[in-house]
Amino acid sequence: MTDRTLTHSVFTAAMNAPIEKIDIGDWLLHLPCAEYERCAPPDHIAAGASTTDDGTPMSINVEMIGDSVIVQKYVGEHISPTYCRIVSESDVFTPHGRTTIKVIWELSATRVDDQSSEYKNVVTSAPTDHFLDFVEKGGLTFEQAAADRQAATSEHCSRETPLYATSIEKHALSR
Repeated sequence: MTDRTLTHSVFTAAMNAPIEKIDIGDWLLHLPCAEYERCAPPDHIAAGASTTDDGTPMSINVEMIGDSVIVQKYVGEHISPTYCRIVSESDVFTPHGRTTIKVIWELSATRVDDQSSEYKNVVTSAPTDHFLDFVEKGGLTFEQAAADRQAATSEHCSRETPLYATSIEKHALSR
């Protein structure tokens, strides 16, 4: 695995719920598939929860980003009410074939005041060795591939972040 960053996107959105009621970890691991789909139509295809063999929580997501279908098998490195860091070696199905990338998704909430909080959605990806070979065989440079992925990822995250915030807010207020 290389240290190179393929994509990095950071977006925030307001939530009209106090930080004490927010539980991103519970929301993430119990997110109904239909609610996931509502958080980035038409890109979000399916979501579910599972565990690794040793019982570590996982979030499974299938989505379309740009012209690629991505199957993400996020393993929970840190799951808490106000901060989650999950990591996936994701399968990417492009018009030119299949490859893999490493994706780190960080979800967090911070207190704004007694009645509101802010959601932060950070998505960072890095190339796997397979991705670097795939790009080279396709006649692209890493920089070209990274620019294409960054544009698609930023566009996608800019749309899903406020919808995730609304969903997390709804989850918080229903508890």
